[in-house]
Amino acid sequence: MYSHGSESLIKQAREIEESELQRFYSRLVKLLQGKELGHETVDSLQRLHIILFADKYTRTLPSELQKRLLSLLSSPSEQFQVLSSAVLRETLPLSGQDLNYNQENVGQLNTHAAALLLSQAGSRAELSSLCALLLRSLENRQSEGPVHSLTHTLPILNTILTHSPECLTEDHVTLLSKKLVDWLRYASITQGGGTSSGGFFTGPRLRQPVPIAELDGTVSGDFFTVLCVGQSFTEDQWMNVYSFSMLRHWLLTYHSVCSGTTADTANRLQLSLSHSFSNDDRSEVDGSVVSMVSATSSSSRLLPPKERLREKSFQYCQRVIEQSDRKAHRRSDTELQKACLVEAVCILDCVCVEEPSLVYRTFPCIKALFGRLSSDLSFARVVLPIAQFYLNHGEMAAVDCETVWKLVFGQFPAELFNDPFLVHELLRFLRLNLKSLQLRVPLYIQSFPNLLKFLAWDSPAVVDDFVDLLPSLVTAGTAVELLHTLLDLPCLSATLVLQLRSICLPISESGGRGLLSLDAFRNPSFRGLFLFLLRGEAGAGDTIDRLSTLHELLAEAADWPRVVQCAQTVPVLLHIFFNTVVTVADEKLLAHLILVMLERSSLLLNLPIYIKEVHRVFRCHLLRLCKLQPSLVVDQSREFIEFAGTTSSVYSKEEMYTHVVWVLGEYLSVSCDSRCSVRLITSCFETLEAVLFEITSSAPPPGAACPAPRVVTSLMSALAKLASRSHDLIPRVSLFLSKLRTVTRGGSVAWCSDEEDLVAIVTRGEELWSLLKAPGVAQSVLTPPPHVTTPQWHRDTNMSMPLELRALTSLAHPQ
Repeated sequence: MYSHGSESLIKQAREIEESELQRFYSRLVKLLQGKELGHETVDSLQRLHIILFADKYTRTLPSELQKRLLSLLSSPSEQFQVLSSAVLRETLPLSGQDLNYNQENVGQLNTHAAALLLSQAGSRAELSSLCALLLRSLENRQSEGPVHSLTHTLPILNTILTHSPECLTEDHVTLLSKKLVDWLRYASITQGGGTSSGGFFTGPRLRQPVPIAELDGTVSGDFFTVLCVGQSFTEDQWMNVYSFSMLRHWLLTYHSVCSGTTADTANRLQLSLSHSFSNDDRSEVDGSVVSMVSATSSSSRLLPPKERLREKSFQYCQRVIEQSDRKAHRRSDTELQKACLVEAVCILDCVCVEEPSLVYRTFPCIKALFGRLSSDLSFARVVLPIAQFYLNHGEMAAVDCETVWKLVFGQFPAELFNDPFLVHELLRFLRLNLKSLQLRVPLYIQSFPNLLKFLAWDSPAVVDDFVDLLPSLVTAGTAVELLHTLLDLPCLSATLVLQLRSICLPISESGGRGLLSLDAFRNPSFRGLFLFLLRGEAGAGDTIDRLSTLHELLAEAADWPRVVQCAQTVPVLLHIFFNTVVTVADEKLLAHLILVMLERSSLLLNLPIYIKEVHRVFRCHLLRLCKLQPSLVVDQSREFIEFAGTTSSVYSKEEMYTHVVWVLGEYLSVSCDSRCSVRLITSCFETLEAVLFEITSSAPPPGAACPAPRVVTSLMSALAKLASRSHDLIPRVSLFLSKLRTVTRGGSVAWCSDEEDLVAIVTRGEELWSLLKAPGVAQSVLTPPPHVTTPQWHRDTNMSMPLELRALTSLAHPQ
């Protein structure tokens, strides 16, 4: 976890003696008493932090040292602010006298001191009092307090809201809502400070206020927003920016505050007026220019604080969206426009959730914004909040959302699967809105081939998301195709790599890694195979007819890192798929899935570990499906017998083969399905008998290992079970078992290299031979009825065990 050097420092810190520690405290106090704090002080503070961090117990520092550290919280050097705050957070909570921030000095509370206060707050009451103190400091005019008071206070309040929103009261909500309205709407529209650079010709005319500009360089003709630019900003303009940055958080937070009745508008209005720090009677037309976005009725001034904040938030976001249409001179400003657009649309969404009547005023703007951005994929991350708005309010506004979903589920995954930021945002959008998407957006489920491209490209980063999303994609209509797609994910991963290489590498380049598969990707005769993997929607077919050809073309991709990582996630997703499909599938679909498992067990990309893991998943869920629906074995008996009759499967698909044989021996019975005839049992018996005779009468094929002992014993047990249900077959099994014992007496055999395994096989054969001498007993032992395999004697009232248990319970627990 830690580097060698870090472990050494932590070990030294833990082994420090108490006497040495006290001397270190004294030396540090002397350093802090000096007029200038240099590198030695920094090193000592860092060492103290490591000592306190590594200690098992929380320590109390000497009072003098603690006092000096507290004084560093207001140091002009932020490095000492950070170090002192970090050290004090590792100590026992400070007393109220030590951290006594009151109305006079709260303006000097910086971010690091606030972090210390928040980390050591002992109760909700302490946080609430701190919150009240900070809010009361906002009532002072900016000229009455320190210049930096407001710019530090608002981030601290935002932190409190994040960790403990319940400490707010209705008065707090009202006051902060009022302040946010003032900062958002009434910030100065002129640049701060003088614009003159000084010199001999400096005069009053050069110091005239200069208006704020837009990102394209034109003079701003409306109120100030975060997208206005200038050489310097005033205090209220900085508060405007801070207010916009925390506005969405605030709108979401005050829902958790217990508010009074909204009908009592007069009382709430009076409350808001009592907390105002400025004359709120100024008109909506504040300044020399009338806003085309925010010009509303003057009656908005009579709204309660929360409703007025919503109205001003609406106007502010409308203006930001209008400003984003301007061509910015700098690239960084273009990125700022995108970020502010995301925030503005999210705020509008919050406002419309709180006040549905605003939906009809907002949708024309959102619709126009989507129309402007939908053709530019560089704005993809901005489109996601728009999609969220359509999802939340599209039905209410009776707006067609199909175009939005085709872009989000079609073009984005197909072309931007390698954009990690977009992938994170899109998958987060899907997780947050999973139920709504399932019910209201049919294209979501149909687009799973597209969505799985995220997983194929960067499996480690998104596998957690798909663990949550995959169950929502499993339906009766998509189950079969989804299973094939999951099994083909490594192929899809390789195809995505080839797609990008095809764009980057010249066609004429010869030699080099991966160009054989790249040539195949560019070859028109194989183009259909790759296009099927890259399809955007479900319904084009279950799988590819020429899968073996595709696997040959992608053989060299088996060791590509992305392909290997993708293959490692497939078994996990297969478990989730099968656990989900049993809840939505009928017997016909389960039968189809069993056929897919049998077929695809030999049609997988050639990654040995991947194949082994997939076979392990298949055998696990094959047993589960057959146990859930035993009649499936009779329905698919031809396919099961055909699979079990392939001798090569014994050597290449041991896991799968062993369990198919066990399923045939266990469930091919009249007790499981009345359609199971003697003819069917005999046919299965003869197939398994031929395979067992073949693998025990000759050496394995060249390059293959000896058959696993459990394959041999599974075949023997299945034959014994089938013979116990059709007694005419018992002599044939007995003859084979007796020959097996005779052959092994001569020593080692070619089909079993381990002597202990051979002994175990012979022992199992003798047990089965002994059972088959009494056919009636053999059937009850080899295939016992359900009431024997799952006894419930403790619940059976006809048995004496329940009475005995009650008697023992009463003796062990006397009343």
